[in-house]
Amino acid sequence: MLAQRSLRTPVGTLRVSASDHGVTAVDRVTRAAERRGSPAAQRHADRAVRELREYFAGKRTNFTVVLDLDGTPFQQRAWATMCKIPYGKTISYAQQAKSIRSPRAVRAVGSANGANPVPIIVPCHRVVASNGGLGGYALGLAMKRWLLAHESRI
Repeated sequence: MLAQRSLRTPVGTLRVSASDHGVTAVDRVTRAAERRGSPAAQRHADRAVRELREYFAGKRTNFTVVLDLDGTPFQQRAWATMCKIPYGKTISYAQQAKSIRSPRAVRAVGSANGANPVPIIVPCHRVVASNGGLGGYALGLAMKRWLLAHESRI
């Protein structure tokens, strides 16, 4: 059974969902939501909330939570690549496509990034357009702009 925890952040209220195997989702909600879930799921959700609070406080630059992500093999490769982007740095969608050995799959990479169920933890906000534009972001460009500015302060 999934556990859910909420936290207020400078970019709005976020909800973290976790299974017995790890964190499954991070999304923005209008109201706080809590669900107990199994003890293992609670531990994963609580740790993710703690690490997200540290991130927003400027005290964490990488996440160590266990993830339980459901996606295609292509999506899994795209998400794994994003986890390697250093804090405060960005890469282009084209660079990301090259890094997963699919240099012509720039649009597919963008779609995979948009399907990322755990934004911030898997930092899809660090992927931008080759022309320097922000590109897209499932949680909105204002949030992407804020996250990139937050990471550039340290």
